[in-house]
Amino acid sequence: QVQLVESGGGLVQSGGSLRLSCAASGIISSIYQMGWYRQAPGKQRELVATISSGGSTTYGDSVKGRFTISRDNAKNAVYLQMNSLKPEDTAVYYCNAIRVRSGISYWGQGTQVTVSS
Repeated sequence: QVQLVESGGGLVQSGGSLRLSCAASGIISSIYQMGWYRQAPGKQRELVATISSGGSTTYGDSVKGRFTISRDNAKNAVYLQMNSLKPEDTAVYYCNAIRVRSGISYWGQGTQVTVSS
């Protein structure tokens, strides 16, 4: 059974930092593209960042220069370091794992991030 479990969300003031973690089980995450997406109330889910099995990264325009995605294949985990947080970063953040070749994709249950002004 595949599980992606996010942690590290919470309430933080504007300008603060948080580090999200996603622990994967049931898959060998090193062969998956891992990513973070977010969904704010009333909005569509959007890309935050992805990291390929080879370590290449992509970021959504709104987080470039502030967020950093990383992975630890030995721990089957992916992380999202979020700095200079803004109220508009408030959302539920979801971890994603996708096997690019087959399109098989898994999602975590999400962790709430709230940034107060």
